[in-house]
Amino acid sequence: MDIHIQNGRLIDPASNTDQAADVFISAGKIVGAGGTAPDGFKADKVLDATGCIVCPGLIDLSARLREPGFEYKATLESEMAAAAAGGVTRLACPPDTDPVLDEPGLVEMLTHRARLPGFAHVHPIGALTTQLAGKKLTEMAELSEAGCVAFGQANQAIIDTQVLLHAMQYAATFGFPVWLQAQDPFLAKLGVAHDGEVAARLGLAGIPVAAETIALATLLQLARETGVRLHVTRISSAAGVDMIAAARASGLAVTCDTAVHYLHLCDHDIGFFNAHARLDPPLRAQRDRDALRAGLASGAITALCSDHTPVDDDGKQMPFGEADIGATGLELLLPLTLKWAEEMRLPLATALARITSDPARIMGVDAGRIAPGLAANVCVFDPAASFLVNRNNLKSQGKNTPFLGLALPGQVRYTLIDGYLAYADGK
Repeated sequence: MDIHIQNGRLIDPASNTDQAADVFISAGKIVGAGGTAPDGFKADKVLDATGCIVCPGLIDLSARLREPGFEYKATLESEMAAAAAGGVTRLACPPDTDPVLDEPGLVEMLTHRARLPGFAHVHPIGALTTQLAGKKLTEMAELSEAGCVAFGQANQAIIDTQVLLHAMQYAATFGFPVWLQAQDPFLAKLGVAHDGEVAARLGLAGIPVAAETIALATLLQLARETGVRLHVTRISSAAGVDMIAAARASGLAVTCDTAVHYLHLCDHDIGFFNAHARLDPPLRAQRDRDALRAGLASGAITALCSDHTPVDDDGKQMPFGEADIGATGLELLLPLTLKWAEEMRLPLATALARITSDPARIMGVDAGRIAPGLAANVCVFDPAASFLVNRNNLKSQGKNTPFLGLALPGQVRYTLIDGYLAYADGK
């Protein structure tokens, strides 16, 4: 199908483009982005983008689809609908499925199921160790051939630093990226909230910032020793941001991301034991939230993710310390990014880079930009419209989010995945 997106404002951070321009799509690819249609182009469908931003499809570095193994929390179909509604056209899936993504056949099965028209491109993160147990390395080469773009442990730490060293050495030898969360399992053991005044007042077991910084120091030092391409996932503290910035200033090629909810919430948002705010790592102090906002603006934090983790109602309707960890985020990635940019008075192009071209570079894929010859993965959104976060509006099977009831800036109007109209006007 040939599609003409007209009257929109094209913002493509990768090419520093911010101008009024039409986009022309044919056979699933972009064939033009400018004022006039290519010779011989005749649109089968015209999408009116008046008042809207046309940008590359969003790229999410952490989205749990809950398949295989946790279909009672969400299904591939429900979460792909959520991705399309959120303008997300490409995502990375952590390996903590059931069974764990430590076998090539499981990776191939997941990517095969996700190849339906209108489904976002799924890039699995392979398990770094078998069963995420932190003892035996997986067959990374075979997993890479099956489609894994990187290797990690999801929320499971490798306690034995010799195993971690060997894993990084092996990954560095073959050029495989390693994505790891920085959290010391012993300092975080039994903790459910940030170790501070709020946790003390509520009687909740705390997780200190040192749980992040001590683990991060180990990861950074081993990355120096091995030369591995290290990406640190979901940085949550001001001290962590400072350590990453110092490491990058010293020449270490490390990248990191944070999750979008950490830009807007802190430990005070736990309120009176709001289980929707039970996250990993925990919501930290206000100064940590402010440092994350500033670090993302400056580029010290390389990219933003949703950390989409749908949880069923039974998992959240529990005492805070027993509730399942996680929040839905695919449909909130864009609105919460726009809200952060508006409050920080940042150009839209800077904000969109953190969820398009920057994560594309981390993932190592030729995506996150709009140019002739590339697959037509496009998001069209109205920045002046509001997205009301409620259970009826969320396509995800998981309705759990601390932002329920809020009206956030930005409403996706169209999402195109490889030229296929995956979402249109809320339908």
